[in-house]
Amino acid sequence: MENVSRQTAKNTEYSAGNLLKDAGVDAGRWSRIPDDATLKKTISAVEERNIRVIVAETAEDALRAVVDLLPEGAEVMNGYSTTLIEIGFDQALKENPKGWRDYHAVITAENDEEKRHALRRKSVAADYFLSGVQAIAASGEIVGCDKTGSRTGAWPHAAAHLILVSGVNKIVPTFEEALRRCREYALPLEEQRAQRAYGMGSYIGKQVVLDHEDTDGRATLVLIRDRLGY
Repeated sequence: MENVSRQTAKNTEYSAGNLLKDAGVDAGRWSRIPDDATLKKTISAVEERNIRVIVAETAEDALRAVVDLLPEGAEVMNGYSTTLIEIGFDQALKENPKGWRDYHAVITAENDEEKRHALRRKSVAADYFLSGVQAIAASGEIVGCDKTGSRTGAWPHAAAHLILVSGVNKIVPTFEEALRRCREYALPLEEQRAQRAYGMGSYIGKQVVLDHEDTDGRATLVLIRDRLGY
């Protein structure tokens, strides 16, 4: 990896462990570490859908993989992701060892609200878009959801390259349970985060399923053998 500060998985104010009590969710059901057989089956199923999988043992390994995937000078955008923060990508982006063009920094620096919204819409078509996920079915479907679409709008087509980062705790047996995980686990936790961060609630306004990627080499899943994000 380039000269980026070493990172281990870090607990943040909005990590799941700090939201669970008020969210009232069943972490024992929806945030488990799968056995090796299930993990192997899931990786194979995802790859059969033309999505590259990089398995990372630790948060530090995941950060190294992400940085290695982003070329020198690339245009980079990321949706809000607790997982990306927990692996230290926010700090890596600040250090910016490879001279990336940070689209998120451009957006936050724009004071005009109308221009800022326009930039945010365009940002889903960045060269490299990074995002967390809300669920991964052992059958290979990857599910993302958010309120406005700012985190999922890049998934289907817009971004030239899509890099998804997830802990293995997002894996569930079936596609139907992946959809349930979004509503019964990810949403209540996001509701708590939104209330604390913005003073308002949240809901699932957009839901995207990455079922099969048509463009070779476009989509990559960095899958971490740890319980990260929600």
